[in-house]
Amino acid sequence: MRTACDDARGVLGAVLDHGAVARGLLADSFMVSEPSRGADAEPLHDAEASPLHEEEGDILIVTLAHNLKRLRTRQGLSLERLSARSGVSRSMLGQIEQGRSAPSISILWKIARSLNVPFSALTTPSGDSGTVVLRADQAKSLTSRDGRFVSRALFPFTAERRTEFYELRLAFLGHEVADPHAPGTTENLVVTRGRVEITVDEQRHELSAGDAIRFEADVPHAYRNIGRDDAVMYLVMTYVDPQD
Repeated sequence: MRTACDDARGVLGAVLDHGAVARGLLADSFMVSEPSRGADAEPLHDAEASPLHEEEGDILIVTLAHNLKRLRTRQGLSLERLSARSGVSRSMLGQIEQGRSAPSISILWKIARSLNVPFSALTTPSGDSGTVVLRADQAKSLTSRDGRFVSRALFPFTAERRTEFYELRLAFLGHEVADPHAPGTTENLVVTRGRVEITVDEQRHELSAGDAIRFEADVPHAYRNIGRDDAVMYLVMTYVDPQD
């Protein structure tokens, strides 16, 4: 019989050893891959999901439950009103708040957009600020189901934030499609290896190593590898402050 902890393997994030929640950014279904092998390592094309220990799954579920209830009640929303806003059923929202369900990536994005908060506001446990070193050999990447897209967060998940920083790897022939993010969200991306095509609201832009692009990410957008080698990009995602 599957439990909520078992389902947490399919959630965008997995809890890291030091209490940080790693999560993905674009695809509708991700799995956690093995720790990264350095900047020059090959992307983890066929990586299988790393084991998510029961304790780690519990931490993730509790974090989601606490944050969703806190953010919902702070905005004066009932479960019914949040359901109407987000398109997520009331029963699912209730199960998340009760720590009985680990939702999919697409559901978490819907909830974050409807609350007008960054994705990290849902998946971030409380923690202290200060200097944090993120070791490459201890990182856990998030890989799309087809193994062609890998996302690694380059910031600690210790507080709600308006800016997020990611390393993205897109394998040969890889194509990743993203739903619109919250209104006002922007992405600033630089290509460091390979050639990619960025489509923003049906407009295509070809980028080579060294090229950068900034675009409004509250519209449909996609990333395609159009080169002969695997592509590497670095992405800064910026959210606007929620309106009162």
